Amino acid sequence: MRHLFLNGPVQNGPFTFATRPGKAVGIRLAAALNAILDLPPAPHLWNTATLAGDLRYREVDGGKIPRQRFEADLIADKYTPGPSPVGGIMTDADGEVADLALEMIENNLRLGTLTISRETVPTCRACGHMTGSGNHPCNACGSTDTEGRSGLHLVAELARDRPVLDRSDIHASHRQQPKHLQHTAANVAQRLILSRTRDHGIDLSPLGLNGLVLDPRAGIHATVLAAARRRQADVAIMTITENAANHIAAHGQHFREHGGIRLQHALHGHLPYDHMTSLRPLHEAYRATEEIKDCFEKWFLPIFSLRAKTGTRPDQLPALFKQYMRAHLAAKPVVAADEAVFEAVQRSVSAGDTEWITDKQALANVMTALRDTSGHRGGAGRD
Repeated sequence: MRHLFLNGPVQNGPFTFATRPGKAVGIRLAAALNAILDLPPAPHLWNTATLAGDLRYREVDGGKIPRQRFEADLIADKYTPGPSPVGGIMTDADGEVADLALEMIENNLRLGTLTISRETVPTCRACGHMTGSGNHPCNACGSTDTEGRSGLHLVAELARDRPVLDRSDIHASHRQQPKHLQHTAANVAQRLILSRTRDHGIDLSPLGLNGLVLDPRAGIHATVLAAARRRQADVAIMTITENAANHIAAHGQHFREHGGIRLQHALHGHLPYDHMTSLRPLHEAYRATEEIKDCFEKWFLPIFSLRAKTGTRPDQLPALFKQYMRAHLAAKPVVAADEAVFEAVQRSVSAGDTEWITDKQALANVMTALRDTSGHRGGAGRD
């Protein structure tokens, strides 16, 4: 069974990885784990089907260039300075993603887990944007004048014979199953509308739903599966925070398996990149080079976030840097890695076990095995 780690698609916006390194944690984590499994670099995945993106495009560009080009330019800026990702870039509006999503929708329509039915949904009278329940202003135009508008929509019925997220959906050992997430992910309506009013995304007009796109929360799953299909993987493991997984789980329930490919979630926590300056005394004490600091921030911390799923506190950084340095100093500069130890780590990565991350010898062997590659040194722009 061939695993492939892929980042949960990053929502495109006006930031760079240099200024917001926390946005790249999922990308860097996926790259690090793929390198350990001796897999080629995977594409970086991006979420471009957003209302914020629609508004940004209308305001900043006014349609002077195609939306795909607008999003691509914004994504390219994330990696400046530095080269583009070796594995390429894929977005949730790419043609191959849309083709796969439509395949999955048609399969689900045949199975009856998805239906196309006439629904009455709250809609802004001024601009036609679906507003959701409540009396808040329309997020697209600010109007407070809404009405219930009837029309055809794509609707999902949640499976009754299994939870929204069960153990097979989570890439983790038995002891690390996120029971709280599995409980909260189920707190949704039994019927979910999966067609949305967006200017950009997976167009549902081939299904007769003109002017509507697939809900991005389902589209994110299709993006991961499309990337896995491109690389001929059997299991696509999406790196994602627990909060993000909770937000998309129900909408993606019928988009986690297709054509022999299974999607799982590998949960990781947030990292306190805003507090890296607190490590300066330790950098000086260990005479840390830029390469060492780069590896700690862009390789070790993302890997540690896989173990610290609820997040890493700023006051943990000194101890983590010392832990990393002990493994760095134990890594053999000339002798090859212990093959048996490294293969045990590979099995742990494939099984979702994270115990090796805090084992100095195991970590040192990984660093030794990867010393001649860029897998453990590269940032988001090099993976």
